[in-house]
Amino acid sequence: MIISFLLFLGIFFLIGISSYFFSRRTGSDYYIASRSIPAWLVGLSAVATNNSGYMFIGVIGFTFTTGLSSIWLMTGWISGDFLASLFVHSRLRKASSDSNELSYAGVISHWHNNRYQLLQRIMAVVSIIFLLAYASAQMVAGGKALYVLFDWPSWAGAAITAFIVMAYCLAGGIRASIWTDAAQSFVMIIAMGLLLFTAINSLGGIEQSYIEMNKIEGFLNWFPDDLILSGSIGMLLFCVGWLFAGLSVIGQPHIMVRFMTLNDSDKMLNARFWYYTWFILFYFITSAVGMLSRVHLSGVADFDAELALPTMAIQLLPPALVGLVLAGMFAATMSTADSLILSCSASLTHDLIPHRLEKVWMLKMVTVLMTLLALAWALLNTQSVFSLVIMAWSALASAFAPILLILVLGGRLTQTVAISMLFAGMFVAIIWRLLNLHLYVYEGMLGILTGLLLYYVWNKFLMIKN
Repeated sequence: MIISFLLFLGIFFLIGISSYFFSRRTGSDYYIASRSIPAWLVGLSAVATNNSGYMFIGVIGFTFTTGLSSIWLMTGWISGDFLASLFVHSRLRKASSDSNELSYAGVISHWHNNRYQLLQRIMAVVSIIFLLAYASAQMVAGGKALYVLFDWPSWAGAAITAFIVMAYCLAGGIRASIWTDAAQSFVMIIAMGLLLFTAINSLGGIEQSYIEMNKIEGFLNWFPDDLILSGSIGMLLFCVGWLFAGLSVIGQPHIMVRFMTLNDSDKMLNARFWYYTWFILFYFITSAVGMLSRVHLSGVADFDAELALPTMAIQLLPPALVGLVLAGMFAATMSTADSLILSCSASLTHDLIPHRLEKVWMLKMVTVLMTLLALAWALLNTQSVFSLVIMAWSALASAFAPILLILVLGGRLTQTVAISMLFAGMFVAIIWRLLNLHLYVYEGMLGILTGLLLYYVWNKFLMIKN
């Protein structure tokens, strides 16, 4: 098991390190790979970054607890993501080229030839806070995996993830991240597919698996029992909430920057093909494994649902294949953690500091600092991976997505209105979550709608008065 795990971990490490020989030693290459990445690599990297340790740990745990109704998370998430991609991604890539900016915040704050420096710095601070929280969740996921499989202390997995991510980010920046993402995406889907096949086969096939799941009361209900409203209205609100969760991808700097690295904006359709083909297949397999884990682990007492995947792997697979599953889990955490760390680094060096750092060695030192901060947060964290990721995801989406939506649709924003939209959306989402109302309606939906409503009020009434 250990040999298998270390073998795949070593492959990822070497792929990342090898990118050093292709680095051009410039800030542009470090953060956006000089906009030279082919479409298939962009697609695989973006989807591996999106499907993180949150998928292996958080979604598996959520599905273990919720059952079939968790399918609406998958359906809504992918649908919202796809709808956003129809008109956002290619325009963001073009704006990146037109403005010659290297960061997500830089592109947005320089849209339409504007120079909104205060907006750029506020976006940088918000990005650093929530992306570090997100990165810490990936490291927590790694720690949970090693705890179950090797009985190592929980900090060990977090530290290993941090070290490897830091090493290949220092070697090649985002190019190293993208290359390893592509390799990790294949290991992730092979590991999950293998576990799905074994789980079904051990229960006697698909029909018998269904019978076993049906024995668990309420597990195969199409909708959860605790909807805020009963009937079709409650179901619709539940589904639309997760649709907005998928739409929220446009507010995630670490994912959207992948599309900014594309070598030709006319190839965006090809990149999206790779992205959604892999996304749909992987999410379906992951949801199925999560449901089957409830059957296989029903007799385990005092069980942490977020440990369902590694626990089931130990029960069903031989040691060498358990190592493969663990490698897949680590691949997921690293493919997102490296992206998050680099985005934090870009936010500090390119967006926040008045006199931007351009020397690559300085950029790399900031990357080391951000990795250590994320690791420290992971070691002090007491929240679940699922909860921490959703919180960071919805806060970033509520802050940034309304602004980007208005810009790509041709709207004009003053700096004051953009900043007001950012804070209004973000605060509504955070307060909604702190009040535990996210159990009924996804907080990111309300945050995004708040930002858009603020723009509408300004455009319809305040601008007329001025």
